[in-house]
Amino acid sequence: MSVLILALLCGAMVGLALGALGGGGGVLAVPALVYLLGVAPADAGTTSLVVVTVTSVTALARHAGTGNICWRTGALFAAAGVPPAIGASVLTHRIPQAVLTAAFAVLAALAAAAMLRATRRGHRIRRVAAAATVAPKATAPGATVGAVVSRSGGSGRVGATAARAALRTADGTTASANGRGGPAREDAGGDAPGGPAGRAGHLRIAAAGAGLGAVTGLLGVGGGFLAVPALVSVLRLPMRRAVGTSLVVILINSVASLATRLAAGGMSLDLAVFGPFVGAAILGAWDGKRLAAKLSGAALQRAFATLLLAMAAFMLIDVFV
Repeated sequence: MSVLILALLCGAMVGLALGALGGGGGVLAVPALVYLLGVAPADAGTTSLVVVTVTSVTALARHAGTGNICWRTGALFAAAGVPPAIGASVLTHRIPQAVLTAAFAVLAALAAAAMLRATRRGHRIRRVAAAATVAPKATAPGATVGAVVSRSGGSGRVGATAARAALRTADGTTASANGRGGPAREDAGGDAPGGPAGRAGHLRIAAAGAGLGAVTGLLGVGGGFLAVPALVSVLRLPMRRAVGTSLVVILINSVASLATRLAAGGMSLDLAVFGPFVGAAILGAWDGKRLAAKLSGAALQRAFATLLLAMAAFMLIDVFV
């Protein structure tokens, strides 16, 4: 098989993952470039950053009109990651390839674990929401919802409250038991009340942003699977806004890392591989969105997580055996 065809196939596979899952393309791009196309790990990370940067711009344009992007929060979060991203990008060409490969394998395993955990959490949320919607229907006219026992074993009021909290976290809207809902409050530190307050909260934000920037600069991945949980747990953003805001963080860190790599190491990429791979990845991302609309998101995440775990095991075996 020619290098051109292989680059097109690998790029299309990475693009499908990006479009279908909204992330994870960088984690898949680097091993595809290294093991299938023979690209050095450092140059593979640079190519991956180009893919991540371009797809982040297009995704950000789609999210811009939805109200699910906290621009100030994303910029502040990314600001903590830019210096580590630049420093790690400078060090990339000085670190042994075996160390980069092992670090990437660990990162892939962490990404897989995060995806599997997200699918389990989503299943629990849907189960709680279903139990809460059953409770009001079972209530006799004039009775209080609190007296009804829901499927989960608690009162209907508890089930409805849990469902509202779960749905608010899952998609950024507050849904009541009768189906009416409205936009959730933006719980971003500094953007609205409810964010982490005090010195400890700011330190957590800085640490999370710095860690994400270092990962992006060193390994050439966007790190969306790290950014979204950090924005949810540290800044208490609803899930939809965390996903939209993470694109701002990923884009800023990726641009800083890519510019630093190109300035420090020059443009040493093989254009016969780079051009077809990046082009196919961008086109594949659009097809991935259509694929995601037809298939179960949880099934896609489980399949991708399984692939990442197998890939991480292969990379570790390749390094240590």
